[in-house]
Amino acid sequence: MRHYFTWLHRYMGLTIAGFLVVTGLTGAIISWDHELDEWLNPHLLEANTQGTPQSATALAAEVERQFPQVQVTYYELAPESGHTHYYWVEPRVNPDTGQLYKPGFNQVYVDPVSGEIQGTREWGAVWPISRENFVSFLYKLHFSLHIPEFWGIDHWGLWLLGVIALIWTFDCFVGFYLTLPRRKRRTKNSDTPGETKATGFWQRWKPAWKIRTQSGPTKLNFDLHRAFGLWTWILLFVIAFTGFSLNLYREVFFPMMSLVSDVTPTPLDERVPSGHHNPIEPAYGFSRAIELSEAAGRDKGWDAPVGSLWHAREFGMYRVEFFTPEEGHGAGGVGHKAIYLDSKTGNVLGDWIPWRGTAADLFVQAQFPLHSGRILGLPGRILISLMGIVVAMLSITGVVIWSKRLKARKSRRVRQNVGVTGSPMEPTASAFESRA
Repeated sequence: MRHYFTWLHRYMGLTIAGFLVVTGLTGAIISWDHELDEWLNPHLLEANTQGTPQSATALAAEVERQFPQVQVTYYELAPESGHTHYYWVEPRVNPDTGQLYKPGFNQVYVDPVSGEIQGTREWGAVWPISRENFVSFLYKLHFSLHIPEFWGIDHWGLWLLGVIALIWTFDCFVGFYLTLPRRKRRTKNSDTPGETKATGFWQRWKPAWKIRTQSGPTKLNFDLHRAFGLWTWILLFVIAFTGFSLNLYREVFFPMMSLVSDVTPTPLDERVPSGHHNPIEPAYGFSRAIELSEAAGRDKGWDAPVGSLWHAREFGMYRVEFFTPEEGHGAGGVGHKAIYLDSKTGNVLGDWIPWRGTAADLFVQAQFPLHSGRILGLPGRILISLMGIVVAMLSITGVVIWSKRLKARKSRRVRQNVGVTGSPMEPTASAFESRA
């Protein structure tokens, strides 16, 4: 059985290693995406004019007037102090071709006082990489590898990394099992006086948690792989599982959760998207959406103002969130209270309140806060950033272990073929693992 799991761990690890190096290192950096973006792009994010801000909704209309090929789909009503208004835009359908325009940007930054457009950029652009898209390039690389759309589907990267994360989740358990000491053959005199089964097991398992720094590079590499895997096992499992749940949320995770527990679907979960190239045009604009959602919020006793609006074009609805600029990502990074409106009829489709609902609802809501570390605030972000480096290190050391074993096997076959006998081979990782 152990031989089978060793083989399984080896080839699952080799399959996912390259992907985990990329996602681990990019994850370590994008934990600080907001701070890095502000540092790199003050010309976009810092407002230049002092005075009373204009209406964010009016400025959204001005963006669409100046760039008729795009449609504003997301913005916040009150930017952070000293910052520009940020508008997410998506291309309209060209009536002459029936295809989407290609404006070359999807973000517009506007001075909230003067209304001057300070710049545009393409979030997640692959090339050319510049300071304006560097952070978003890494962010998109982290969750989709920039795999382009083909066959009319633009989720290939999400699906691929979702499958990689699922393999990784399973491999976490396989790797943990392989650190356990081999079953000890018991004899009549095998136990020392005062030794219990528990203490005996721990004494044999204890070396797996240690790193031998004076035993040469091969053993050091193996110990780094095994010990760091044990020390951080819970975090590795959380990151792996949440990576799977976020990337395959609609396709696998939500249906799976619905089978085993009571999960309250959002209006987005209940609708089939029309597709990126077939956006649903709304029957009314942002001003009316604000009025309708404010009325719904008052009926629910919500005190916070409308903080942001998202026109989910593929779902034919608005998601209107309620928060103040100081609240950032919301409670534990899970987001803010929200109202869903049908973009054709104006009907209230439902609401969403963070950290409310069944146990399954809370588990679903916790996926992004856990994956990003925001559930613990700043300490959590620091921890996740460090874990990104650990993930990359474990992947690299695992490949090194495999390469050394492969080299040893080839050397052994050569000796057998030529009939050479003599000095023993250099110990492999498996050899000193059994002696640990």
